[in-house]
This record gives sequence, structure tokens and C-alpha cells, in this order.
Amino acid sequence: MDRNATASQSWWAAMHRVVRRRSVPVGFGLLLLASVIQPVAAAASCVGDCHDDGSVSVDELVLMVNIALGEQGLDVCASGDSSADGLITVDEILQAVNATLEGCPLRVIVFSGEGNRLNAYDPADGFQKQTVIPSHADDPEHGRDINGQICFAPDGSRRFIAGEDTGQPHPPQGWGFFQLSGDNVGNLSALQIGKLTPTYQGSMDNAENYGCAFLHDGRLFTTDVGNQASGRGDGQLIIWFPPFDSTAVRYCKLDIAISTAGGIALDDQERVYVASARDTPGIYRYTGPFPTSDDAAGGCGQQDSTGAPRADAIQKERFIPADAYIRTPNAIVRSRQGTFYISSVLNGVIAEYSAAGQFLRRVLAPVRGEALPFPSTGTPLGLGIDSAGTLYYADIGIVQDGLDIGPGDHTGTVRRLRFQDDTPLAPETMDTGRAFPDGIGVLEE
Repeated sequence: MDRNATASQSWWAAMHRVVRRRSVPVGFGLLLLASVIQPVAAAASCVGDCHDDGSVSVDELVLMVNIALGEQGLDVCASGDSSADGLITVDEILQAVNATLEGCPLRVIVFSGEGNRLNAYDPADGFQKQTVIPSHADDPEHGRDINGQICFAPDGSRRFIAGEDTGQPHPPQGWGFFQLSGDNVGNLSALQIGKLTPTYQGSMDNAENYGCAFLHDGRLFTTDVGNQASGRGDGQLIIWFPPFDSTAVRYCKLDIAISTAGGIALDDQERVYVASARDTPGIYRYTGPFPTSDDAAGGCGQQDSTGAPRADAIQKERFIPADAYIRTPNAIVRSRQGTFYISSVLNGVIAEYSAAGQFLRRVLAPVRGEALPFPSTGTPLGLGIDSAGTLYYADIGIVQDGLDIGPGDHTGTVRRLRFQDDTPLAPETMDTGRAFPDGIGVLEE
């Protein structure tokens, strides 16, 4: 018998004595055992959360032990059976002990807009999918046309912002404000409770809504793309002031001259980072203080050519210039280590840069010699990240047809990029055959 099996038997005997004889306090015995046994990797869900309250108590550990000993049925703690084999094993009890000591992992739901729909995915359940908001074409009565980055309010309300351009240009495109309901992918629903609509700069292209990011105090940043492929840079960065549950939300424009504006990220100092894909492409950084209202008293005493309120001054710099790695910066997210991941759609790359803006590595790049649409990586546009450091990206499905380059016919995918010992693994495909997936949102709770 190997050493691990002997250790497991010893642990099992000790646990049995703790539970059956109660010679020491149960909590002390379990925590003592946890301190000397090598933990196993925690499962994606919270193993041992018998009461479904987001934590694992000592009483729930005792329940699992009693089930393992055959003294109680599995029905009193189905969450203890993470392998779904009808048994409670030593490894599963150890996973539950880890959750008692370290807390339950957060549940992650990934959102992506494609084909004017909003889809949700459960990464812990085989990428189970639900269309939470159908497109207006799919459902003329209840559908909405959704696109762009998806951002959840920081107050835990499960309210979120997403691009919403149903019926454009009458009414004009903007950002919908939604209330999410439901517990899991499969029973989610979203009710639109507000619409944020600014003026635009008269682009040759339709001014597409895209980026979003919330400050901790509830103020919101958005970007619209402006001229997408040519012409003057006229994408916008706007700050919005709560409340957002109406159709008359106040705002102030910070910048009206971004060339193909893309995704938004914030750092710990709540500086704003915006991707710009052409002219002088790169990541631009905006430093506050930012306006607090849409008038002169709040730092927004100017007007743009449309008559909309504009900030008195902005502090803007090109923080990361486009380089050989990120030729067309499209989206940016910040890692838990303070580094930045940046997508570059045309060359199929996600690159990592330091907090100071220095190139570190490519975490995603197509196999040498591949041609569009890069089967190994896709063409990553939108990015999202969870607290465990897993990246999610929307591959918009760029293809080349002669001299024409653009999204193909249902060639988009949604993918996940995980890391092991800080080394990126091969991307995993969450969904295929999508029509222009362009944005990602991540909800953790």
C-alpha cells in the first residue's frame, strides 16, 4: 500500500474517532487534521455547502463524514458529492475542509453579446448556455439588440450595462441598464430599467457603443467607437452620473477624438485605460479627478459641437503604444497582479504588459503559418477576467476573402484561457458558430 493510501486511512481513522467519540471539540479536530493533511485542489463549486449559503461550516463537515460512514443519506448534503458518483470520499471531505478554512470559491457567470443577443455561460457546468436577452429580430415584443462590453454595477445589485441599439437610429443607439434575476444559467432573466443615450460626433460609420467601466462610487465610463476603419478619430469617452434607471441620465464627455475606441479598464487608483485601434493606436490613460456632475460646478463647464456637456480639462497620455505584439489594440483588462491583458484582433493576439506599461509576454498567439481565421486562437476582440485569473474572450471571427478582411458568417467563438503555474494553457472553446461576438462580461457572486 502506498504512502498516500496509508495517510488517507490514518486520516479516516482519526476523523472517525473525532466524530464518533467526540473526545475533542469537533471543530478543533477538523481544523487540526486540515493543518497536517496536504489539501487537494478545490473544485469549481463549493464542495460541502450543504445548506447552500455560500460557506462550509464544521457541522456540514460532520454531515459529510457521517454520510461517508453510511450513517446518513447523501440527500442531506448533495453538494458534498462533487464527482457525482453517489459517494462522499476522503478527497471530497478535504475539499470541504479547504472551503471551511479559505472560503468558498465565487460562482462565475460569463456573458457575451453576439448576433444582437446576450448569452450567458456557466464555466463550471460544461459551458451550459442560455440566451438571456433575445435579439429584437428573434423576439419583436421583448427582444433587445445587445452588443459591446458588459459591466456589472459595483454595489452587488446585479444591475448591468450593455450596448443597446434596438431600432436605431430611432431611437439612437446607447447603453441599456438592466436588472438581472435568477440563480443559475438556465433560469436567468434581465429587465431593462434604463437607457443611456448621448450625442455622437457625426461619424461616417455608425457610432457603435462598446466599452464600459464603473467607478466604486457608481459613476460610469463608456466608449463609442466612432469612425471604425477610416476618417478622423471621433470616438468618445463619456462619464455618466447615477441614477441610471431612467431615460434621462446625465453625462459629461471627457474625450471626443479617439480613433476606433474600444474596451475600458480601471486600476487601483481608478485611472481609466481605453484601447484605440488605429491612427496612433495604443492604450490611452486618463487620470482624474473626473467630473462629478454635468455642469461647471462639477468640472463639466464646456460644450462640444452637438451642444452636449464636455469636461473643462482632461489628463490623457498614450500609456502603451501599439507594437509588434498588439497591432490593433481592441480591449484591455487588469489582472489580479496589476498587469494588463490587451487583445489585438487582426493578428489573433492577447499580450500581457506590466503595471508600468512594459511588454511581458504573449499569452495567446496563433500557430506560426496559420491564416485567418486563426483556428488556434481565433481573433480576440472583447476580454473579461475573473478573480482566479482566468481570461475569457470574444473571438469575432475575422476571415479574409481576397483583399477583404472582416467578420465571417457565423465564424465567431467564445473562449476561455486558463493558466497553470502562471503558464497559459491552450484556449478552450465555450461556444462556436456565433455571429459577431464582440464583448464579454463576468459576474462573480
